Parts: sequence; C-alpha cells; structure tokens
Amino acid sequence: MDENFRDAIGTIDSEGKRAWVFPKKPSGRYYNYRKYVSYALLLFLFTAPFIKLNGHQFLLFNILERRFVIFGFPFWPQDFHLFVISMIAGVIFVALFTVAFGRIFCGWMCPQTIFMEMVFRRIEYWIDGDRGAQMRLAKAPWNGNKIRKRALKWALFFIISFVIANVFLAYLIGSDRLLRYIIDGPLQHVSTMIPLLIFTGIFYFVFAWFREQVCIIACPYGRLQGVLLDNKSIVVAYDHKRGEGEKGRKKFRKNEDRTTLGHGDCIDCFQCVHVCPTGIDIRNGTQLECVNCTACIDECDTIMEKIEKPKGLIRYASEDNITAKSKFKFTARMKGYTVVLLILTGIFVGMLFLRNELEANILRLPGQLYERKADNIISNVYTYKLVNKTSKRIDAISFKLLSHDGTITMVSQKNFEIKGEALAEGTLFIEIPQTALSGDKNSLKIGVFSKDVLLETTAAQFLAPRSYN
Repeated sequence: MDENFRDAIGTIDSEGKRAWVFPKKPSGRYYNYRKYVSYALLLFLFTAPFIKLNGHQFLLFNILERRFVIFGFPFWPQDFHLFVISMIAGVIFVALFTVAFGRIFCGWMCPQTIFMEMVFRRIEYWIDGDRGAQMRLAKAPWNGNKIRKRALKWALFFIISFVIANVFLAYLIGSDRLLRYIIDGPLQHVSTMIPLLIFTGIFYFVFAWFREQVCIIACPYGRLQGVLLDNKSIVVAYDHKRGEGEKGRKKFRKNEDRTTLGHGDCIDCFQCVHVCPTGIDIRNGTQLECVNCTACIDECDTIMEKIEKPKGLIRYASEDNITAKSKFKFTARMKGYTVVLLILTGIFVGMLFLRNELEANILRLPGQLYERKADNIISNVYTYKLVNKTSKRIDAISFKLLSHDGTITMVSQKNFEIKGEALAEGTLFIEIPQTALSGDKNSLKIGVFSKDVLLETTAAQFLAPRSYN
C-alpha cells in the first residue's frame, strides 16, 4: 500500500499550500443522529449561563475574579484541590473513552465540530450549494453573483461569531453582568467590548478560514490517538478484507460477478472521500485527521444499497473485528483506567460532601510579637478571613476558643454577618492566661459560630514567653 499520504496532512498540497476542502453535504442515519445530539448540545451551551440553580448561575468560569460555579455549586480559590481532582478525572475519562471508542467525542460532542458542521457548513450549503457548486464558485471570477454570495455568507458568519463570543463572555463574567452591559451600551463598557470583538474575530477566523485545520493541527487531543488507540479500539473503519478482496477494488459494472473475479465490494467511487470534512480517504486506515464523524459510513451505506450489496463496508469496528471477527472486549488497560477513574470520582464526591459552607482562616499578624498584660495575660493579634461559599446570608458570626481558656476580642464589631458569596476580613485579639499555655508556641483550636451553631473550626499559632523551669 502506498503510505505517502502519512507524510503530509490532508489540507496541505504537495507544494505546501492550503488545499481547501469542499465536503459533499452529508445525509443518512448517523448524520440525523448527530443533528439531534448537536442541537441538544447547542441548546445547552446557549442556555446554561442563563439558568439559575440555588441562586447561582448553572455554569460560571470567572477566571479573573477566581469564581467558579459548576452545576450550581460555587467553588472558590480555596477549593482548588477539588478543581484539580476533577480535571485529572476528566483526563482519565477521556483516555478511557478514547481507548474504547476512539475519537468519537470529536465527531459527536466537540464544540468545534458541532459549530463547523451543523451551523457554518449548513449555512454554506444554503448559500453556495453543494460540493460541486462550491468548487465552481471558488474558481469563478469576482462577478456580481460571487460578491453577493460571499458578502451574505461572511456577514452571517460574523454575526454568529459575535453571538458565540457573547455567550462565552456570559460564562466568564456572568450572565447578569453581560445583560447589564448590553442594556448600558458598548460605549459604557469599552474595556469589555474590545476583548469581545477580538474573540469574535478569533471565532470568525476559525470557522471562516482555519476550519478543519483546528482538528488536524491545533487540537492536542488528535495527537493522543496514536498513543491511546490499539487494535481493539472501536473506530470508524473501512473493512479492507471485504472491500479489497483478492484483486483489490474495481469500478462497478452492472450484472458483473465481482466475487468470481476476485474483486471486493468497494467500487472506488470516492464518495467517502468527497463527503469527508477533513479531506481524507478512510480506506487508508486510521489517520490523524479522522474525527469519527460517520459521514463516510452514511455515504458508503447509500452506495452499497444502490448496488445491492450489504451495508457496513465502512462502520464502527476495531481492527481485530475486521481481520479476525473478534468481538469487543473490556481489556486490562480499560479496566485499569476504570479503576483509577472510580477512585478519583469517589475522592471528589467525598471531598465535595465534606466541604464546609464557610471557609475560615485566622493568621497571626506578620511582624507582631505577643503582648504581656495585667494578671499575667498574654495577648496575640490576628487577622481573619471568612468566605461564605453559599448564596445565603450567615448571621451573628462569632469566634470562640475551643482548645484553651481565654477570650477573643473583635477590633471592629461583634456578631457580624456575611452576605452570600461574600468575603469578610478583619482583626481580632486572643488573650490567654500564661498558666494555661505550655511553652512559647501553642496551637489553638478556634470555632466559628453562627447563633451558637458551630460552622467551622480552624487552627492558629499562639506565641508566649518561653518558660524556664
């Protein structure tokens, strides 16, 4: 087999120039399923920032202010360990899914594929026509018809890119703030409008020009295929045993006995190539560019139906299934990934339920030593920081020593409150009789109460004079 195709990507010609891909408009059973999945995911993507759960935005990733809300649960910088565990679990899940089913995520759930194939290309088919019409239009001179079609298409692409940028902005700064900015007008928020236009330009560049090269060149997930896939992975595959036969492919001729002649079922019609959104020939085997979109499966099934041959020449299958007819097995590698994933998920869920609604930190004021007061009382000054992780107000907050006999005195106020998703900071003094202390360094246990209900406990170091016995 000629392996030269593996020396270059499908979107670059022999001279190193961009080979523009004009895929045929797909149709068929899998394409219809993909449309249902894609439109459901698009609906979720566009509505999730505007859905409120327990007073929180359903999904929020405010990196600048370090505020995150996932499925209605707020996360703060103090919960970074939970974020790390969830990301590691996500990577393991992707690895497990890829080992078992290949790059199916790219073809069915990836936002890049969904927007490209189900939004922008469908607009292109509507304006420019199918594959042949698009190729003719690309070669045509810049006359009135071409200018009109290009202007309409590019204008729609820009508008959709602007809408996508606004939705992503809602994920970053919050939908309430975004709606307020829209009502106020762009001139009132120029510092936000400029990045918004920059991201609009990036989305427009990706979907109008860079397109499938994101999956081929930019996306790191595509590079993982070579590491994670094996002969047991289920991928979009061409059945070369059936398609090639003993003497290879042959053009279709009516009433010809191809089996007797030794030819396979592939009639070399190139329809699987023409419909591919990344411009590859699936008959060459698993390739970096393949995103498992199933367009070639639908197109090949249509051709097989027309020539009265069994469907499934291109199908979801593993290499072992094609060569040895072996069924899918849950391999040792998949079991290992599953065990690690279950352990990480269990740790994450456990830590999530054990997470307190109030985060408390009490630290000694830097550079300050202890102070000796009357009646042999030792005093230390501290700063406190309380984070309310809920959307509810916490009233009548007070501090009490749990480990020693002593008093806590607030500098500014007593029994204060913290609003939902708010931070409270201040200064306090802790005074303890020297007789209740052991040595010059003591570990204190302090309770944070709300109306005599213990919300959180925290520890702090207490300095005292060194005792000489």
